[in-house]
Amino acid sequence: MIKLKRIMLRPYALPLQIPWQSSRGNMACRRGWLVCLKTADGHVAYGDCPPMPEAGTETAAQAWVSLQHLQRQLTGLPVVTALEEMGHVTPAARYAVETALLELCARQRQIPIAHLLNHAAPMAISVNTVLGGLGQGGLTQVIQAVEEGFSILKFKVGLQSVRQELDGLHQLVDSLPPNVRLRLDANRAWPLPLARQFLREIADLPIESLEEPLQQADADDWLGLQALVSFPLALDESLPRWQHGITAHPAQRLMLKPTVLGGLVPAFRLAQRAIDAGKECVVTTVVDSAVGVRATAHLATALDNGLAHGLATSSWLLKDVTQPPQIMGGMLRLNHDVS
Repeated sequence: MIKLKRIMLRPYALPLQIPWQSSRGNMACRRGWLVCLKTADGHVAYGDCPPMPEAGTETAAQAWVSLQHLQRQLTGLPVVTALEEMGHVTPAARYAVETALLELCARQRQIPIAHLLNHAAPMAISVNTVLGGLGQGGLTQVIQAVEEGFSILKFKVGLQSVRQELDGLHQLVDSLPPNVRLRLDANRAWPLPLARQFLREIADLPIESLEEPLQQADADDWLGLQALVSFPLALDESLPRWQHGITAHPAQRLMLKPTVLGGLVPAFRLAQRAIDAGKECVVTTVVDSAVGVRATAHLATALDNGLAHGLATSSWLLKDVTQPPQIMGGMLRLNHDVS
């Protein structure tokens, strides 16, 4: 029975190449903690705690309190017992500790973390690229992304006026190859009238999905908006509010952030309920460190649903805590020996 000998918390500050923009503000540096678990027999595993309140996690101060609580509570316990004893703590902190504990469990069984959730999970998945706001990049970035093998290009919207962004989208679409589609994220930017206007005018464009168009996630309003377009509208920041009654919400897609949902296992269980209700699930980071991207990728591979997941965010960081998973040809690959 393997016991936890020590739990260490290491802060990090990772500057971004350019600020990460959303309708809720800009982020120039990604801050968080690496959680390092050391067992009595010398094994070491890591988890990532990257709080981002605007994405739905706790604040940094709340995460720190939860991490210290878990540090006191779990030290000395067997690994399997520690997984059962985490209790109700803040989501990013729980995600970090759960990830490291799952890594220890997977290593003991000599399988990847993904195979704890789905024994048939592949070791490669499709991912989208993230190009920032429509005004941040340009045609050069789009061409480069397509040349690198990405077929889903993600842009933030809701940063300019609706008219400016609609004009920008139509110009962008004119330059896209026929097999490339756009994934848009509004981060709850618009009241209902503006959301209606935006959707009506992009209904015939090659849009793969649109995340969080509404400032208020009213289910009836979502149903009316979804009727305007054939592509799925997706819950993201609003998901924690709806997760217990998710089968009743009209959103066709869920954006699953295990950092927000409290871990890989809670996120996987939510995905199973959503999929049984006929919804799509896409897994995404909150611009995590490489440790977090790797862990979140295991959740995405466990779903094995053929969708492009939002995991190609490491290139936004000027530096990282370790080497992130390899992405080639629009595919993220996890090494078979990763656990």
